[in-house]
Amino acid sequence: MSPPLFLLDELPEAPQVFLGGDEGRHAGRVQRIKAGETVLVSDGRGTLLTCTVAGVLPDGLRLDVEHRVRVPVPAPRLVVVQALPKGERAELAVEVLTELGVDEIVPWAAARSVAQWHGVRGAKALEKWRRTAREAAKQSRRAWVPAIAELSATTDVAARLAGATALVLHEEATEPLAAAPLPPGGEVIVVVGPEGGIAPGELAAFGSAGARAVRLGEPVLRTSTAGAAALAALSLRLGRWG
Repeated sequence: MSPPLFLLDELPEAPQVFLGGDEGRHAGRVQRIKAGETVLVSDGRGTLLTCTVAGVLPDGLRLDVEHRVRVPVPAPRLVVVQALPKGERAELAVEVLTELGVDEIVPWAAARSVAQWHGVRGAKALEKWRRTAREAAKQSRRAWVPAIAELSATTDVAARLAGATALVLHEEATEPLAAAPLPPGGEVIVVVGPEGGIAPGELAAFGSAGARAVRLGEPVLRTSTAGAAALAALSLRLGRWG
């Protein structure tokens, strides 16, 4: 079993690191990690430390740094524009996308999205997505926690697609995702519509921005799983899972 991963906002250039706060208390009290065990520590921005637990204290762990690596940013970056799912399916989508290696998730207020983010409720929902991504990155031992962008309107999404390799998942598309050309760098952006489908005006706006409509296969997937399926297919094609 691989060592557990913990996240610290800042990693000092030192032979020892103190894992405190919620992460340290969880490691000592809940996971009951003991002296001599190996743990991983990351800043969520590509730095990854392999550490030996030197001591367990009431407020955290004292760690000896054995190895420090810098995990490069993947090329191309994989970005998923996710129409807002309803209920718990939103967290499921963020969790699975993170575990599969997404680099950024853009919440999208699509015309046919049932869920709506407004005011305080929207801020809480966005924060929940970010917490979910953070925990999923720990679970999957990722040195990079994916960015969760601010909520985007359709015009914002169209502007983001311009100049990128943009793929819109659509059940009526004739081009398979497996045949879409992929770049060696930059961004590959996958747009996932809501349960009710992408509205014609939205599809036209994305097409005007240079996006290609593609399909995964015969099954029509839910919005909470379509992005994950596309991400898995792209990861294989790009050699991320080689």
